[in-house]
Amino acid sequence: MDEFSTIEEFSVVRQEGKRQVRRRLRHYNLDAIISLGSLTVFGKPAYPTIEAKAAHLLYFVIKNHPFVDGNKRSGAFLFVDFLARNGRLIRNGEPVINDVGLAALALLVAESDARNKDVVIRLIENMLAIPAIEKG
Repeated sequence: MDEFSTIEEFSVVRQEGKRQVRRRLRHYNLDAIISLGSLTVFGKPAYPTIEAKAAHLLYFVIKNHPFVDGNKRSGAFLFVDFLARNGRLIRNGEPVINDVGLAALALLVAESDARNKDVVIRLIENMLAIPAIEKG
C-alpha cells in the first residue's frame, strides 16, 4: 500500500477551554490497520496467531488514532469482536477478559510509550495465550 491510500491528513478544530485549537493530523486509515491481520512477510503471516492478531489490532486502533474520537472504545470493541469471531473470547465458560480488565488494558495501551510497543503487545498476547495445562 502506498502512503496516499493509508494515511489521511486533515485539520481538527477543537475547543479547549475558551480557545479554539486547530491541528493538522495524519491519521492511519482503519482499512490499513484491519488489513494488518492478513499481512505477510516473505510469504509467512506477520502475525501468525489469533493472539498476535488481536493484540496488534487493539494496539494499532488505539495508538494510530483512525478516528477523531473514541479510539480506545473502538479498539476495545474490535478486540473483543475479533476474539469472539475466532472462538477465543470465552474459555471454560468465562470471558478471557472482563469489562474492568478491558478498560485497564485499553488505558495501558493508550498511555504507553511507543518505544514499549513490543512489550505491550507481548503482554496482551500472553494474557490471551491458552495455558499449557489446557492445551492437553
